[in-house]
Amino acid sequence: MPSVLFAQKRSIINLLSSTSVRGDVKRNINYLKNPVFQHDNAILTCDSAVFYKDRNFFEAFKNVHINQGDTVNIYSDFLDYDGNKKVANLNSNVRMIDATSTLTTNKLIYFMDTKIGRYVDGGKIVNKEVTITSKNAWYFSNSRDAWFRYNVNVQTPQTVIKSDTLRYNTLTAWTYFYGPTNIKGKDDNLYTENGSYNTRNENAFFGKKNLYTQGTKSLKGDSLFYNGKTGYGKAIKNIVFKDTSDKMILYGQLGEYYKVDERIVVTQNAYFGMDTKDSVTIKDVKRPDTLWLGADTLEAQKVLQQTLKLLVKPVVLKDNELGVEEEKAKAEKEKEKAEARKLAAEKAQATPAKQAVSVADNKKGRKDKKADKTANELVSLPPPTVLDSVKKVIDSVKTDSLKIIIPKSTQPVVAKTDSVKNAIKPIFPNKAAKDMASPLAKNNAKIDTTKKLKLGSTKISNPLDTTRTRVIKAFHNVRVYKSNMQATADSLFYTAADSALRWYKNPMLWGEGSQQTGDTIHVFFKGNKLHSFQVLQNGFIVNVETDSTKFNQVKGTIITGFFKDGSLKNMYVDGNAESIYYTKNNKDEYDHMNQSVSSRIRFNFDKKELTDIVFIKEGEGAAYPIDKLPKETTLTGFIWKPESRPKSKAEVIKGNAKVKAPAVKKPSATTKKVTPAVKPPATKTNVAPKTAVKTVETKTTKPLDSAVLLKPAIKADTVKKTVSGN
Repeated sequence: MPSVLFAQKRSIINLLSSTSVRGDVKRNINYLKNPVFQHDNAILTCDSAVFYKDRNFFEAFKNVHINQGDTVNIYSDFLDYDGNKKVANLNSNVRMIDATSTLTTNKLIYFMDTKIGRYVDGGKIVNKEVTITSKNAWYFSNSRDAWFRYNVNVQTPQTVIKSDTLRYNTLTAWTYFYGPTNIKGKDDNLYTENGSYNTRNENAFFGKKNLYTQGTKSLKGDSLFYNGKTGYGKAIKNIVFKDTSDKMILYGQLGEYYKVDERIVVTQNAYFGMDTKDSVTIKDVKRPDTLWLGADTLEAQKVLQQTLKLLVKPVVLKDNELGVEEEKAKAEKEKEKAEARKLAAEKAQATPAKQAVSVADNKKGRKDKKADKTANELVSLPPPTVLDSVKKVIDSVKTDSLKIIIPKSTQPVVAKTDSVKNAIKPIFPNKAAKDMASPLAKNNAKIDTTKKLKLGSTKISNPLDTTRTRVIKAFHNVRVYKSNMQATADSLFYTAADSALRWYKNPMLWGEGSQQTGDTIHVFFKGNKLHSFQVLQNGFIVNVETDSTKFNQVKGTIITGFFKDGSLKNMYVDGNAESIYYTKNNKDEYDHMNQSVSSRIRFNFDKKELTDIVFIKEGEGAAYPIDKLPKETTLTGFIWKPESRPKSKAEVIKGNAKVKAPAVKKPSATTKKVTPAVKPPATKTNVAPKTAVKTVETKTTKPLDSAVLLKPAIKADTVKKTVSGN
């Protein structure tokens, strides 16, 4: 109460001086020229004023100036000042200046005792760092805080901030948001509905409906911290990172963002989804089959493509040899070139004779020396195969010399150079030679106009120098779920440049009843569909029916499989290839266990069924009746861990079960190599224990999904063995 009474205590306006005074005694009004007023700690001046002494009030006109405590200076064209309320109403060209900023408006209400200014019809505040405009504002001179309302716009050299409600401190440069706000940088934007941003050091904190966007990328989080100068950001709780160009979504509970290398690192329940063109049927409706991947730590980044060692998709070349796509494309190109050369040669042999006959017919047997000369020239011209080689020379010619080699029969007498176009204009001895060499002129024009290279310059830019591509790294407890593929590993690497997933350290892949293990596993996508896979070093595949303990097994140094329309088409096992598989009789009962050894085995599939087991190179086989199985029925390195297999997207997200090193069942010393128990005579091909075979064709009885690699059981009466061919 005492403070309120003190604030309401009346203080008198004192007229210190004026150059002219004209008074109205009855009304106690003075008309002043160039007056100087004092009220408390403020000095007020103007060109002219009307002073109502009884009311403790005056009106000021032109060049109005209020100086308060040498810290605040206010200027305007007109002023109404009430000394009792200590309120100044300033109009027209109002400027309020303190040590840090300048406020301008057309109408300002200023409270002298609290040093608060207010405008309601639009205005702005300007300092060294920002320019802020709004419809309404309150400025607190003591604390240097300014509150802005409606259509708030903050301009800085780096950003443009648009908000509904905002507070700005001109001393600390901190901006506080209390409504929908966008902070737009040169190439990014931050949205929030509650937060703060420093226009000086570009630090930002956001706490409600936060969204950061940069090009095709976006980052959400319940709380966001971002430093604009360093380009470092941190997101906490319910993080969602999207990249529409890569069709990738990354989730987690804690993340860090680095703008310079466009990298985000997510921990705590980190997982991401990658769209594929494979589909899955749910309740009779086909839906995209998204690949979900979870790990303890996920990292996504844009890198220069030239810094990556890209993988090339495997393909099958002729004679069942494995290669890469480039080799296959090269072979096909060479084949096309050979066929083209053969066709051109055949055409060249026929063309001169036809031309000579045509000339003879046209002249009707006339012995014209000129005609004979022309025919001889045509016959002597080189065939198109020669011109093909000339064209290759033109394609490979260096632009610093631009020398063209032409066969003798078509070589011009003189070659002139156009100094404007830098093109060579040859002069040919006759029209026939000119017509035959016309492709050379076209090619030369192509060098000048298409490549646009200058003489003396051989530098050609490589687009890979600037091409950036997305890479994803996963560390520890990696889990993958897709309807036709599940996997675990210690770490994973993926890049959109070659569309290949790489699993490292104890990788395990599953598909229905099959499990794949090896030192490293690569899975390739093409057109966002499964294309192929490779198990490198110590490859081992196990397959079993759900109601059986009979394990079909394949082992080799490298295992390569190829998919078609999401289903496995064929699979190659290379390097010390071994296999164990069980067969069934017509009663659907197991009758034999078959073992085989070869340097290379191929498995063929059709409509998700295993149809053939082919020994590409000479192999050996052994068969055991089901009632006389050997002591050990597993190959060296046998692993079977169905409990580690992710069963749903939810398990990938939760990541409760940690991946452990696979348990290896050690077989006895007698099973380190597949050795037949009995070696029968080679002539007895009907004896089961051992036969030398090249091809074994088998038919299956039950379907497999796209990742099933072995048929659990094969009926014995459907097996056909052949020794000839592969």
